[in-house]
Amino acid sequence: MKKISFLTVLFFIALFSYAQTQLELNQEADNKYKLADKELNRAYNQILKEYKPDTAFIKNLKKSQSLWVQFRDAEMKVKFPDREPGHYGSVQPMCWSLYKEELTRERLNALKVWLDGIEEGDVCSGTVKTK
Repeated sequence: MKKISFLTVLFFIALFSYAQTQLELNQEADNKYKLADKELNRAYNQILKEYKPDTAFIKNLKKSQSLWVQFRDAEMKVKFPDREPGHYGSVQPMCWSLYKEELTRERLNALKVWLDGIEEGDVCSGTVKTK
């Protein structure tokens, strides 16, 4: 009886488990980063379009975005400094992409403020449009 129960449990575990190779996990993480990057670029370009008349803002936004890219790349190197091949293991490409996606989504959320606007009456709104 115990063998049947064990085999039954083993069968259901095998049936309902979903295994992925590390290569597949790496690719999935890279795809998630690429999606976040597309969303970021879409938001950035929309801001450029909506705020086009404000040339001082546009100039500073471009500078800010350029500096953010430099920051992001430097931050990646802080988390994963160059090491000998294999130092971080086979999960390194996945971890790299996951962290890059996280940083990209943080920047996306920061830029969305200019698209979404803020409540009227915020005296510190600066160049952000009001709702």
